[in-house]
Amino acid sequence: MQIELESPDQPDVIALIAELDAYQDTLYPPESRHAIGLASLKQPNVLFVVARDADARAIGCGAAVLHREFGEVKRMYVHPLARGRGVARRVLAMLEAGAAQRECDLFRLETGPLQPEAIALYAACGYVRRGPFAAYRDDPLSVFMEKRLMRTETSALQS
Repeated sequence: MQIELESPDQPDVIALIAELDAYQDTLYPPESRHAIGLASLKQPNVLFVVARDADARAIGCGAAVLHREFGEVKRMYVHPLARGRGVARRVLAMLEAGAAQRECDLFRLETGPLQPEAIALYAACGYVRRGPFAAYRDDPLSVFMEKRLMRTETSALQS
């Protein structure tokens, strides 16, 4: 498996993001979905990571939007056939390392309660629950989490 910073505007990555959107459409109403679009993913303050299998197919992705006070995890997704192999954990680690290298020391995220596997992954990676942040409002279909990043996490980016 190869995990690298890449552009999100590649056909196979766009298809992966479309799968994520279709999946979330089955779980949450539009007012409880907080996705960002392709144009936002291409901004200079965004890190976008793609995981590829041995045949170079995109099997997972994730983004980090770096704000002044924190980074926000967005667009985390692993294709169902690639789950259970540590792809999401490695994508998240790459995002954390890239953010720490850019002097970001706090990551926050919003996910949904109907995705217990995602919540479990974030908790296993050191994220703790918190209240709404930034422009988010309290919503029973939102779970907010955060994690303090360590500068030593930059070593994950180099391995």
